[in-house]
Amino acid sequence: MKGKKKKISIWQTLALGYLTVILVGSALLILPFATAEGESTDYIGALFTATSATCVTGLTPYVAGTHWTLYGQIVILALIQLGGLGFMTFVSSIIMLLGRGMGIGSRRTLMTSVGGEKFSDIRSLVKRIIIGSFIFEVLGAAVLCTRFVPDYGWGQGIYYGIFHSVSAFCNAGFDLLGSVSLVKYSTDPVVSLTICALIIIGGLGFCVWGDVILCRFRFKKFQLNTKVILITSGLLLFVPTFMFLGFEWNNPTYEGYNFWQKLLLSFFSATTPRTAGFYTTDPASLSDSGYLLTVILMFIGGSSGSTAGGLKVGTFAVIIMGMVNVFRGRRDINIGKKRVEYSVLSQALAILAACLMFVLIATLAICAIEHTEVANFKTVLYECVSAMGTVGLSMGITPSLTIASDIILIVLMYAGRVGILTLALALAKKRKDPDTRYPVDTLLIG
Repeated sequence: MKGKKKKISIWQTLALGYLTVILVGSALLILPFATAEGESTDYIGALFTATSATCVTGLTPYVAGTHWTLYGQIVILALIQLGGLGFMTFVSSIIMLLGRGMGIGSRRTLMTSVGGEKFSDIRSLVKRIIIGSFIFEVLGAAVLCTRFVPDYGWGQGIYYGIFHSVSAFCNAGFDLLGSVSLVKYSTDPVVSLTICALIIIGGLGFCVWGDVILCRFRFKKFQLNTKVILITSGLLLFVPTFMFLGFEWNNPTYEGYNFWQKLLLSFFSATTPRTAGFYTTDPASLSDSGYLLTVILMFIGGSSGSTAGGLKVGTFAVIIMGMVNVFRGRRDINIGKKRVEYSVLSQALAILAACLMFVLIATLAICAIEHTEVANFKTVLYECVSAMGTVGLSMGITPSLTIASDIILIVLMYAGRVGILTLALALAKKRKDPDTRYPVDTLLIG
């Protein structure tokens, strides 16, 4: 009797899908005509860049605007778009264009990847994601072109507008403006606020802004997930903005700016860690308080089913509300007039513990590997959290890291984009719960 053919799980499909895109992208970037004249690219560098683009991170060992040719930049842009919208979104789009129906497995995988629930809405969901993303990216590019065209000319200005709009919406953080990101436009509200708006919209999640549109912006009719994400995201933007303003007010980097310009710089600093790698203030110039706040925001990240990475806003909200309810001695986790199962809190805590372990082990390993003044604990921790959160902010140590450290960061970026829970379920063997249940005992905690 022949053994049954093993089926690939939803989680394995997602994990292998992203891995395939990364490997194809690295093969395209290692080609000689992808690298600009006078520059050289080794395979680890190409793999690192392909992973960073597909996982919409933004960390890179090279200056994207000068190292890559137009072909190389377009490959990176394609990987950003593919990675940002999701591997399964593109697969589903191709199936729909070919006029074929999607099987239950494909539908379930897509809904898992974008955070949807109803299988019957699959076609409208895919259309909403593609059309909505196109509209936001085109509008963003059009606004950015009003600044880039006068500075760089029509051809380059339009190309820069499109590239940075896609990169911002997909929360990638890749830019073509040199090694100082958007510092040139730090006090330009048009560029700064447009980039921030794209980052925020992309980081909310496809199902969140889909629900907002379907409910015609009536808050009372939003799903619980949408309400929690919007409120928590709003707080994580508003509160850190004024914290950055207070922390950096007397920082030499803020010297010469008026109140409104400092507020703009602070708002950008609060927005970009969630999770895009653009910056208008050099991360290395931040105060210790600003540095730690950035690390915390990078670790939290954006929303589930969005273009962002990190612990995720929903996970963070569940942990905080669960903690409050436990301290109050309540039996249930109540949010408004809804109740969240404790199994959700258990999953959230497991993800938090796994993310912390990944970051701490990676930081420990890289600190042991690197023996330079530049790659110290502070900069390495920043780099690892940025990779895990698929942020892309860096304190300038990426180009100087050894191959072993690059591989560690590649694993972190991949885990951050695919998701710790997805990766764990993809690698785990499916086992039935044993029929025997052992006696209950207790452990002392707290």
